[in-house]
Amino acid sequence: MRDVDVGARAYAEPVKPVRQCSRTACTRAAVATLTYVYADSTAVLGPLAHLAEPHSYDLCVDHAERLTAPRGWEVVRLEPEFVESGPSPDDLSALADAVREAGRAPRRGEPDDVTEVGRRGHLRVLRADRG
Repeated sequence: MRDVDVGARAYAEPVKPVRQCSRTACTRAAVATLTYVYADSTAVLGPLAHLAEPHSYDLCVDHAERLTAPRGWEVVRLEPEFVESGPSPDDLSALADAVREAGRAPRRGEPDDVTEVGRRGHLRVLRADRG
């Protein structure tokens, strides 16, 4: 993990924003999703799925291009070639808008008729004042 310098502080690099290749020890970004249709002995390699599925495998460009199937199986490639792409300007704008909106969100406090009567770590005991 490398450090990212932000102003006067250095932070450990956060979780990667893209899905990684499912192949062991491969850290490249995934560009394709592989699924198996066991009933038809077919491996289907298509564009990266929007959500990670438990019974599918995300592959990087190199592993998607070199994919072979077991003897007797057919490989169906839904795209002739896969290209690694970074975040689009729309993705970056959406992320910036979400961060901006989260900063603007009003924080709700406790109602006026609630009093804190105890605390243990991060947990609080509250009592409603009945007037």
